[in-house]
Amino acid sequence: MATGTRLGDYLRIRRERVHPGEVGLPAGTRRRVPGLRREEVALLAGISAEYYLRLEQGRDRHPSDQILDSIAGALLLTPDEQAYLHELARPPAVARRRPARPERVSASVQTLIDSWPTPALVHGRYMTTLAANSMAVALSPFFAPGVNTLRAAFLEPQMREFYRDWNDMTAKAVAYLRSVIGGSVDDPRLAELVGELSLRSERFAALWARQDVRQKTSGISRLRHPQVGPLDLHYEKLALPGAPGQMLITYHAAPGSESWERLQLLAHLADPPRPGRYPPAASNARPTWVTTGPLENRPRVPSPDDAGSANQA
Repeated sequence: MATGTRLGDYLRIRRERVHPGEVGLPAGTRRRVPGLRREEVALLAGISAEYYLRLEQGRDRHPSDQILDSIAGALLLTPDEQAYLHELARPPAVARRRPARPERVSASVQTLIDSWPTPALVHGRYMTTLAANSMAVALSPFFAPGVNTLRAAFLEPQMREFYRDWNDMTAKAVAYLRSVIGGSVDDPRLAELVGELSLRSERFAALWARQDVRQKTSGISRLRHPQVGPLDLHYEKLALPGAPGQMLITYHAAPGSESWERLQLLAHLADPPRPGRYPPAASNARPTWVTTGPLENRPRVPSPDDAGSANQA
């Protein structure tokens, strides 16, 4: 899609979502369009109605930063939405096509998260899990390496049960995806993911059409684990230096809270972390929760001493 068309579509969608009363204009009774009229946006932004019309129609593709900031103010855009507006107007230069390289997590990052007692995983650019510790997989098998968590959120029925705030979570996930891809909406892999979800999930299609943008990197996930019950876990998303597009996501509970106690129980139910315990799975894998029994009933993992004892026998 051409840059001007993407920019124009975004302006139109955001214009239609601003109520006149929010910007001090009378709502009136004869409005034929939802939200603001084009000439009202132009008035609020201090530009001509003809110029704004050219922007929405994609006939002007080089607005200045000052004009974009004025329009962002008129449309009440948040800082994340304003940054996205600028990226749509200044898309990255088209580079020569090269074969896509697999996204990989460094061994040091894997070792780091394996040493943590709380759930931790690394997302790639397209929200596919690249690495996870055993606590993350115990929290949800859909956090396992190789699983695209965005696809799972919309297409796997279990995720509706897992997230107690599924509607809110999915809205945030789609808005977050837009914030991280910026103007690179022509990426083939992204187009494939968005196309699949748009066809298979009405919820995703509606959210994607809204063009919400929100780069929320911390908050609370309200979960329901099939073994330990409800969990309110704080999450943090941290960009990994030197690994463009990779985000380290951690979950933790307030010490002493019920969620903290349940997380400790989950740690006892989960197998201890082992290097290579969870190899990358196929991107279309459909993991399921596995019910584990008490620790004393689990089969013991053979040790090297066992092999030596067997040889002596």
